[in-house]
Amino acid sequence: MHVPFEGLIDPAFTAVGEAFRANFLPAGERAPDLGAALCVVADGAVVVDCWGGWCDPERQRPWESDTLVNAYSVLKPVAAVLALQLVEAGELDLDRPIAETWPEFARAGKSAVTLRDALSHRAGLPGVRARLPDDAMFHWDTMCAGLAASQPWWRPDEGHGYHVNTFGFLAGEPVRRATGLSFGAALRERMTGPLGLDLHVGLDAGDLARVADIDAPGSIPEQPDPRAVLADDEHQQMLLHAYFNPPGLSGIGVVNTPEWRRSAIPSTNGHATARAIAGFYTALLEGAPQPILGRGLLTESITTQSEGHDRVLDRPSRFGLGFALHQDERPIGATRAAFGHYGYGGSLGFADPDAGIAFAYLINRPGDRWQNPRTKALLDTLRSCC
Repeated sequence: MHVPFEGLIDPAFTAVGEAFRANFLPAGERAPDLGAALCVVADGAVVVDCWGGWCDPERQRPWESDTLVNAYSVLKPVAAVLALQLVEAGELDLDRPIAETWPEFARAGKSAVTLRDALSHRAGLPGVRARLPDDAMFHWDTMCAGLAASQPWWRPDEGHGYHVNTFGFLAGEPVRRATGLSFGAALRERMTGPLGLDLHVGLDAGDLARVADIDAPGSIPEQPDPRAVLADDEHQQMLLHAYFNPPGLSGIGVVNTPEWRRSAIPSTNGHATARAIAGFYTALLEGAPQPILGRGLLTESITTQSEGHDRVLDRPSRFGLGFALHQDERPIGATRAAFGHYGYGGSLGFADPDAGIAFAYLINRPGDRWQNPRTKALLDTLRSCC
């Protein structure tokens, strides 16, 4: 079947465009892309801005230049930078207790937990302990009240663990308290509006028709009930609550619904174009015409805050303040200096100051959760062009 493909590719990055096209072809056991977009900015100039494939499994809607797609955790650094902008403006403080801005958060032994703890995945709150209603992820106040009432799953000074779905609420509620705006409105006012980025957490009704459907491979897994796990198995309880409390928290079964797309779940349901994600990272590189964070605070945010065994992922991870940092077993960018974040199944956004690159690759057919060969092929090819 013919795969529609459009966009621009600088001749120096022809190989990257070819690798992007190749991702739409089956290769061994590798599932091909259904629809995807790729944007690369090198030394301030857009050198790749292309898109291809389909917005739906039935292949009725071709991917367009302005197609939005759920970017999953690619948006975590966006939430972090929004909070850091308020730190820079003196409206929040990295090292003061979150409870000074969000008093209810002091409950259950969290009075000393700081914004730095939250942004570096050290807060001990990857999941809400109390069983939440099935639609709780659509209700900001319900999620935040659950987190405020929860006892940490570990002491924040004793380690870190990936806050896969709660990160955006922990970063976002201090933003809401400090600004008096909803997370999505604060994001538009402080960042995406001034930069002109087509990036949203909580879509307007008029944007729903632009969204590509997520085509998760295989059948939707049965979601386990955290109550079925032995009460004394604390670690398993933590994992189940992190991913499945409430049941649709990770997007399973609801990711293509209007309710999901219109809600604000900053860790998991931000929608964007690849062009917008690359634009966000361009604004974090030196010499950006519209920098969104001062060099000092940016340097701190891409300095290792947490490293080693991850209590949620059960493998090594390395984080700055909201950013995932280079690991040899899972490179983020073209060089070891890159900082950014993967999203579920292979989407990726990063800035690489040593290479002068901003990059975004967004997809609607997730691949392997840890190492998508489609993403790896693009990164390998990009390094050959830098």
